[in-house]
Amino acid sequence: MRQDGAGGHQASPLDYDAEVQRHDEVLRRAWGVQPHEHVVDIGCGLGQTTCEVARMAYAGSALGVDISAPAVERARELARARGIGNVAFECADAQVHLFPQDHFDLAVSRFGSMFFADPLAAFGNVGQALRPAGRLVMMVWQARDRNEWDVAIRQALAGPGGSAATASAGSAAFSLADPPAVTAILNAAGFAGVTFTDVDEPVYYGPDVAAALDWVRRFACTRQALGRLDHAGAASAASALGRLREMLAAHLGQDGVWFGSRAWLVTARRR
Repeated sequence: MRQDGAGGHQASPLDYDAEVQRHDEVLRRAWGVQPHEHVVDIGCGLGQTTCEVARMAYAGSALGVDISAPAVERARELARARGIGNVAFECADAQVHLFPQDHFDLAVSRFGSMFFADPLAAFGNVGQALRPAGRLVMMVWQARDRNEWDVAIRQALAGPGGSAATASAGSAAFSLADPPAVTAILNAAGFAGVTFTDVDEPVYYGPDVAAALDWVRRFACTRQALGRLDHAGAASAASALGRLREMLAAHLGQDGVWFGSRAWLVTARRR
């Protein structure tokens, strides 16, 4: 699962499946998987969504693709442990991978489609793998200023008088946040009937502040910012970590550390 900002995660006691658990509920309702369908999961990570669609398509199949070889290997292990036989995984870049043409009924992606270097080429490639009228259902982040988790982390890293705008500059996590731009890309890639549904669900960062801090330190934006602060002196990085702890503590409730987030549920059909 290629991710940055909200993603860019490595394995830890908390995983990305736990972080976006509330979003999964929305996706399951939106997929509309039928028993005989063939599904491809773009940016499958450890394969939770791939296995879920495979269970729904019990007389069909599910293929998960991801550019991370360790994630794909782990996804295979977890699928075997779950006893799911109609699922497969490939280490591949969906932007250029040679999928079988006109094969899949549905392409899904949970926060995995924002990182294509050339989104037009990528969605064109995925579209060719779909049968005519095949469906695309994906979830992407809305604009960063609508995502509390990103705003709070950037502000904590920047500190008083710092530039929150540059604390995680360059993140691709929000590259598909603009509906008109995304609609234009998908139309040019051969899709029609593009819809956007607002998803207002929180993200979970762990049961306590220590777990949440460990999780946030794995984010690409956090690693990069702390790396810059390390060069400025150990005290600068230590101060930033202290601000992160305080910020996370402010979001701790009885059921753990949660942040507001906003995403788009995007659907389309291949022409």
